[in-house]
Amino acid sequence: MRGIPPAGGTDSPAHARRSADELLALARGGDGEAFRDLVEPYRRELQVHCYRILGSVQDAEDLLQETLLAAWRGIGGYEERASVRTWLYRIATNRCLNLLRAGARRPHEYAAYQPRIPLPEPSYRREEPSWLEPYPDVLLDEIADRTPGPEARYEVRESISLAFLAALQQLPPRQRAVLVLRDVLEFRAGEVAGMLDTTENAVTSALRRARSALAHELPDSGRESAPLPDSPLERRIMDDFSRAFEAGDVGAIVAMLTDDASLSMPPLPLEYRGPDAIGNFLATIALRAGRRHVMIPTRANGQPAFGCYRRDPGTPILHAHGVFVLTLAGDRIAALTRFVDNSLLAAFGLPRSLRD
Repeated sequence: MRGIPPAGGTDSPAHARRSADELLALARGGDGEAFRDLVEPYRRELQVHCYRILGSVQDAEDLLQETLLAAWRGIGGYEERASVRTWLYRIATNRCLNLLRAGARRPHEYAAYQPRIPLPEPSYRREEPSWLEPYPDVLLDEIADRTPGPEARYEVRESISLAFLAALQQLPPRQRAVLVLRDVLEFRAGEVAGMLDTTENAVTSALRRARSALAHELPDSGRESAPLPDSPLERRIMDDFSRAFEAGDVGAIVAMLTDDASLSMPPLPLEYRGPDAIGNFLATIALRAGRRHVMIPTRANGQPAFGCYRRDPGTPILHAHGVFVLTLAGDRIAALTRFVDNSLLAAFGLPRSLRD
């Protein structure tokens, strides 16, 4: 069977005027353009759904394409017992679960990442590497802009924050899927049971366990909330952090941290907690004598972020040095997350190198 048309192709005026029922009928008859128009409204939210479950932007995009291909191939058997959106979520969720069960995550070339200089002893070590990757806000905006009201848009961003995603990745895959479907996407228990081929009681039980585990993993809910995106306070914090990091001013960065701040570097399963531990890491590793950086502002997971570039002494070349994401609490920084995989910069529209 021929492949489905790619997203972003030439819109068909005739299709644009057709109802969902008409598009469905045409798609069942083999009209690929009608199928694209039918599923296009759900493309980005399905990718974000896969990202929440898998924690990887690239894996999420791969699974989105698999989902749409499976839907195209199976459109003739779609019985309309659920909406098209619910049907697509069923396919996407089960594809994600199958990938996690098989342990078939794509190989990560940085899995064996070893820093050239021995790192200070961390405050905490996880048993496994963290495969969580940052999600560019430029993609998230496509969903948030369609969500009515500021509260709903805020909830979209909260449900993709790094703290929430990191906690979510600690849950067993099925609990992870149930919690996202019920608490984030607000599908009914019966709908989720149908998606997962199980009972409502099983869904309710999995949700209860997932909520309990998530409450244990998430940071203190009493922490002061972050400033609004692109607010004067957020911009000031970003400017101050960027200025201090580029100058190698460890003391200025430490002064911006909360008392319980943390620094992590996915996929490395280690974490530095508290201003003293973070300051020592910055002074001895990231910002040790002679290391200078340029920080390019961007946004990830609804949070302020930077593409980080390290100066090459004696040349005008700046080399990629990961992606930094800041988690803010009030007017302080509660977490620094540096993603060490330089290939992630491409998702933010940033190059692997710059000229000074």
